[in-house]
Amino acid sequence: MDILKIVLQVLLGITSLLLTLLILLHKGKGGGLSDMFGGGMTSSLNSSGVAQKNLNRFTVVLGICWAAVIVALGLILRFSGES
Repeated sequence: MDILKIVLQVLLGITSLLLTLLILLHKGKGGGLSDMFGGGMTSSLNSSGVAQKNLNRFTVVLGICWAAVIVALGLILRFSGES
């Protein structure tokens, strides 16, 4: 169980970092923090529609994996008797 717990913790760290980076790559919709920190510069660097759709799909899949890892890690910690 200890090896599985370590693998899930490492996987959680990796997916958390990747999810953060992917969310920051998304195009800002305006009026938020993305406009405050240079939203005007990114208007000329817009990605194509296909690239944006693929980024959205990859972000959703990674988010689902992230949530599954959290649930699995929580179940392992709950039923192993550790806190």
